[in-house]
Amino acid sequence: MKPIDGVGRSPSVRIGSRGSKLSLWQARWVAERLGAALPRRSIEIVPIVTRGDVNQGPLTDLSESGVFTSELEIALGAGRVDVAVHSLKDLPVDASGGFPIVAVPLRGDPADALVSRDGLTLASLPPGARVGTSSPRRACLVRSLRPDVEVAPIRGNVDTRVRRIDEGTYDAIVLAVAGLARLGLEGRISERLDPRRYPPAPGQGALAVQVREGDAELHAVVVAMDDPEARSTITAERTCLSALGGGCSRPVGAHAWWSGGELHMAAFVGSPDGKTILRASGSGTVPESVGEAAAEALLAQGAEALLG
Repeated sequence: MKPIDGVGRSPSVRIGSRGSKLSLWQARWVAERLGAALPRRSIEIVPIVTRGDVNQGPLTDLSESGVFTSELEIALGAGRVDVAVHSLKDLPVDASGGFPIVAVPLRGDPADALVSRDGLTLASLPPGARVGTSSPRRACLVRSLRPDVEVAPIRGNVDTRVRRIDEGTYDAIVLAVAGLARLGLEGRISERLDPRRYPPAPGQGALAVQVREGDAELHAVVVAMDDPEARSTITAERTCLSALGGGCSRPVGAHAWWSGGELHMAAFVGSPDGKTILRASGSGTVPESVGEAAAEALLAQGAEALLG
């Protein structure tokens, strides 16, 4: 990819990213801010193929954590890139890669969206409608509310999935609002699903930026990109997920938001068929405590058996 050049030619900053349109949009967003803060350093985006990109099977079959992030962290550790930009929801909560999240920039809309061929909402889809999703969490929520529709797996980039609607393969699909917005596809949204009723994947809509060791100037610039509100909400959500021991292969959702000086949380754990949904809510001022309390409430209801 052509470098995004600043003034002068001091050492470049190489940004590692997946090669999808959405991932490259996210990398460019970070690149523009790095370029403005480091005008004498050229900025280059380095596309990296991950195991999750190669394996197009259902997410439930991708049992290894970090299938969309490990290769970027390996490149960071090997010095092939200086910065790694991830969709935060893809990063394992155990931080097994050894690289801290240096910045969580301003978060996009964390909600899910329904995109349908005829502009229908989830409630107005006809019985038997084919709804595509790659997420066990989304499949569980759709089945819980519309057991009369067919939920079918779908993989591929955002624009590819939207095209499958136009081709008639699916009547509707469920995607993240933030991803659609970042690609200029907001107009395709038929319904925004309230994240308090349909809790998204922990960290959905947020970016995670990691930096290799040894570049103090770069590290300081990335730290300045951190948004305190985004950091606090994703901390609560990821704490809840960690306490549950869940991941993208399980129907688990968590949504945190600030209101009235308190951090509020809505979380759920469900069965893959959507017949059992356990919900918890809570509030407080310490993100870790809010996340832990929600997880404890779910476990008290029997979440461990559902998570298996």
